[in-house]
Amino acid sequence: MTGPSPHRRPPRIGEAPAFRRTLLAIVLFFVAVIIVAPLSVIGVHAVSKGLPYFAAAIAEPDTRHAIMLTVLTALIAVPINTAFGIAAAWAITKHDFPGRRLLLIVIEIPFSVSPIVAGVSYLFVYGLQGLFGPALEAADLKIMFALPGIVLASMFVTAPFVARELIPLMQAQGRDLEEAATSLGASGWRTFLTVTLPNIKWALLYGVVLCNSRVMGEFGAVSVVSGNIRGQTNTLPLHIELLYHDYDAVGAFAAASILATLAIVTLCVKVVLERQGAGRRNRPATLAGNESLSEVKP
Repeated sequence: MTGPSPHRRPPRIGEAPAFRRTLLAIVLFFVAVIIVAPLSVIGVHAVSKGLPYFAAAIAEPDTRHAIMLTVLTALIAVPINTAFGIAAAWAITKHDFPGRRLLLIVIEIPFSVSPIVAGVSYLFVYGLQGLFGPALEAADLKIMFALPGIVLASMFVTAPFVARELIPLMQAQGRDLEEAATSLGASGWRTFLTVTLPNIKWALLYGVVLCNSRVMGEFGAVSVVSGNIRGQTNTLPLHIELLYHDYDAVGAFAAASILATLAIVTLCVKVVLERQGAGRRNRPATLAGNESLSEVKP
C-alpha cells in the first residue's frame, strides 16, 4: 500500500474554486458598498452644479479658513507627535526601567478612549471651570475654543501612531548596534542619526503619514474643544458638518472632496513607502547596521 506522494502539495484551507469565488465576491461587495460607493458619491455631488460652482465653494472664506486651520493643526501636531513617538520607542526598546510596561499601555490609551471623551477631559483640565482654568485665565491664556485646544486634542488622538510603528521594529532589531556604536565612541545623537534612524526610517515615515491623515480627519475630540465657531475654530471636518446642516449639500460635498483627496494622496504615499521600505525591512538588521557602524568608526 503506497502513501501519498511526497511531492504533492497539501491542500490549503478554502482552496476549492467555488469557495474562492464566493470569498472574493463577498470582499468585492463590501469594498464597493462601504468604500467605493461613498467616495464616488462625494465626487459626483461635489461637481453636480459644475466646476465653477465647485471652485466657488472651495474659495468661500469660511471654507478656506477651515482648510488653513486644518493644515496648520497638522503642521504643529504631527512634528510634536513624531518627536514623542521616537522618544517613546527609544525609551521602551533601548532601556530598562521601572514602569516600562505601564508606559507602553499608557501610550495605547488613545486607541481605546473615545475622542469625544478625550475632548471633554480636556475641557475639565484647561476649560474655565477646569483644573488649570483659573490660572490660565489669570495669565490671559486661552486654550479651549482656540488653536491650542484643537492642537492638543489632535495630539491626543494621534499620539500612538508613530510609536506603535516604531516599537515592534526596534524591539526586533535589538540593542546590539547602538551598543556597538557607543563602544566606538559615538555620542547619543550620532548613534541615533547614523545607526538607529537608517534602520527605522521607513516605519517612521509610515507612522508620520498615518498620524497626519488622522489629524486632518479628526472630528470628535476637536468638535468638543473648538466651540464650532464658524470662520475661527472650525477645522475642515467640522465645517463640512456645518455646511450640511445649512442645507448646502454641494458645498459640503465640495469641502468633503478636499478631505477625500487628502486621504487618497495619503494612501498613495503609504503604498510608495511600503514598496520603498519592503526591501529595507526584509534585509537583516545586522547588515544595515554594519553599514551604519562604518560611519561612526574613528
